[in-house]
This record gives sequence, structure tokens and C-alpha cells, in this order.
Amino acid sequence: MLLSKANKNSYFGGCAMITVSLKKRGVSNRPTFSTIFLILACMGLTVFLLSGCKKEKKAETVPTVEVANVVRKDVPIFAEWVGTLDGMVNATIRAQVQGYLIKQNYKEGDVVKKGQVLFEIDPRSYRAALEEAKGQLAQAEARWQTAKANLARIKPLAAQNAVSKKDLDDAIGLQESTQASVISANAALKKAQLNLDWTKVTSPIDGIAGIAKAQIGNLVGPGLIEELTTVSTVNPIKAYVSLSEQEYMAAQESKKEAGRIPLELILADGSVFPQKGEVAFADRQVDVRTGTITVATVFPNPNNLLRPGQFARIRAQTGLKKNAMLIPQRAVTEVQGRYLVAVVGPDNKVVIRQVKAAERYGQLWVIDEGLQPEDRVVAEGVQKVKDGMVVNPKPFEPESQSKPEEGQKGEAKPEPTQKAGPKPAAQPKPEKR
Repeated sequence: MLLSKANKNSYFGGCAMITVSLKKRGVSNRPTFSTIFLILACMGLTVFLLSGCKKEKKAETVPTVEVANVVRKDVPIFAEWVGTLDGMVNATIRAQVQGYLIKQNYKEGDVVKKGQVLFEIDPRSYRAALEEAKGQLAQAEARWQTAKANLARIKPLAAQNAVSKKDLDDAIGLQESTQASVISANAALKKAQLNLDWTKVTSPIDGIAGIAKAQIGNLVGPGLIEELTTVSTVNPIKAYVSLSEQEYMAAQESKKEAGRIPLELILADGSVFPQKGEVAFADRQVDVRTGTITVATVFPNPNNLLRPGQFARIRAQTGLKKNAMLIPQRAVTEVQGRYLVAVVGPDNKVVIRQVKAAERYGQLWVIDEGLQPEDRVVAEGVQKVKDGMVVNPKPFEPESQSKPEEGQKGEAKPEPTQKAGPKPAAQPKPEKR
């Protein structure tokens, strides 16, 4: 039984009081049997109290840690690629005739329809050119009609040898040349009409119109400011990713076995786009410089949330690891490229063990080697333990209950699998030897 501090003080105080009492009574300095016995009793009591304090202190140094059991379950294996979004069609809107820009008929960033007028160029000179072309066509047609009438009169006379052969040939030639003039004038009229139509710059597709690159009053057209804006079709939208040759071949095999592989798109803020995508096509060749092939994926985009140029990550399930062993990520510590866990044995003694960490699954980590199904690992308090230490274990209670992120319809939604190291954690202390 350990004595309290108060008790210890009282005993030491008692010894002191006895000594003072002996002095006051004038007892001889020569030690007597009772004096020696009293001193020895005080010394023994002191040793007993000090040993009790050491035991109490030693008992208090046993650390309390939270331990987690190894979880066994089937884990889907995911692969992830970085991609860039692009419109299914990106139409560059250009001015095809020269002139001053007088009107912008759309709001930048709005959805526009095919044939909608986006810009207007001053049409006055082109309208005048059209009228001139109409007049030239009328003149050409009049000359042609005159030539035809003249030929009609000469033909009967030539049959009676009333006119020379040359006169007949001249009449035929004039009729044909005036007819050609009509064709040429008609083409000039069509060109003038086309130029006038081009003063109204329209969208060739349905899509989202971008920022205008020319302002009202700018002189635009070929050789000047040609590009006015861009219209992109974004529903559906494409995402380009680069696959290594090995990934490409593995994807082809998976496609043969499982058919169409659904794809997920992870946005820059970490959220998962609700629409599933699929592979549209692969480039015709592998880039010899990088050893990768560009693959286009397509995602529905009904609300036009996704825009060309956005950064995105494309994720796909590439396999299933049967009966995998999982532990909390915080239980794994990376030290100079090695992955360590603190295993608590049946006797509550810690053993620092090296493991082979594989894929990440939610807030759990797949362990391929180094653990047994019945093992318990330190998940909270790793910084307190070292090899060979006895601990006081209690069940691990993470905030997320060690469950993967919840997906649609209550299914576990794992994070993309990757071989990267776990999040930094406090390092367990290996036993010094």
C-alpha cells in the first residue's frame, strides 16, 4: 500500500520531532538501543515510500493507444488520368469581308443557335455593289437578247445565200459571247449578294459563344481582324487524356471482357461529376517522344456546367482485388520509402513491422504483404509507441467510422487507387539496438 504525500510528511515529521524531543530532554549523545531502532525504522519507511513512488510512476508511463483490426473485403481497383476538357465542336467565327464592325448581337457566354446573327459589318458598300451587279446583269441580258434576235434573222438569209458565211459566223459568235456575259454577270451578282450576306456574321453551330475579340468600330476582315469569337458545342463534351502503351493495351483487354467501361470525371474542387462518360476514340498513333497515346472520352453535359479548357481527372475501374486486407491510412507511416505499422500482439506488446502498401480505398489502405488477418494495428497514438513497448489498447473510433466515401445508392465510393505513399503520420520509434 502506497502512502499519500501527507502521510509521508507526517512520518518524516515524526522522526524529526523524536530527535528534537531527545535533544530537549538532554539525552546523551551516546546512542541507545531504542534510538538506533527508531532511526532504522525511519530509514526503512523512507525506502518503502520511495519504492512505492517509483512503481506508481512506472505504472503511469504505459501509453493508451487506439487499435484497429485488419479488415478483409473485395476492393475495386481504379486508375486515374489527368485530362483537359474540350468542346465536341469548336467553331471559330471569322469575318469574311472587310468593313467596320457596327453591331454585336449576342451576350458573351450565352448559348447561341445555328444561324443566329452574332455580329454585323457595315453593309452599305456591299449593298451598292449588289445593285451594280444587278445592273450589269441586266445589260448583259439585253445584249444577249439582241444577239439572239440578230442570229434568228440571219439564219434564213444564210440558207438562201442572201448573206455571206462570215456574217452568219459573226452573228453566231456574238450570240454566244453575249450569253457568256450573262453567265458572268449572274455570277458577279451572286458574289455581291454573298458579300452582302457575309456582313451579318452568323453562328454555324449550336453552342456557347465566347468573348468577342473585336469591338464595335474596329475594321475587321481578311488581313485585318479576322477572328471575332468562338462558339463551342459542350453537350456532350470531350476530355482528352494520355495513356501509356501498357495502360492502353490493358484497357483494350478490359473492354473485350466487360464491354463499355463507364468513366467518372472528377472536377478541380474534388467533386465527382454526376454524369458517366465513355471512351470515344483513340488517336491513330502513339507519341514516340512520350510513349503515350491520346484518348478522347465523352461525357453528357446537359446543364453546360463543364466548359472547354477545364482541368479534370478521369477515373475508371480497371480491376477487383479479392479479399484484400485493409487498415486505416493513419496507421501507415512512410520512412525513407518504407511503409511501417505498429502491430499490437495478444500480450499488448508493440512490434514495428514493415508492410507493402498498395491501393488507397476511401480512408483505408490496402496492404499486400506484412500483415495477418488477425493482426491489430495502432491507428491513433503512433507517436507514443516504439518497438517492444507494452501499451494499453482500446478500439479505434475515427470520425468517419473508417468507411469509404459514400457514393450513389449507398455504394462505397473509393478514392482512385494509386501507389503513392500515405499521408504523413507520426513515426513509430524502432527499438534501439
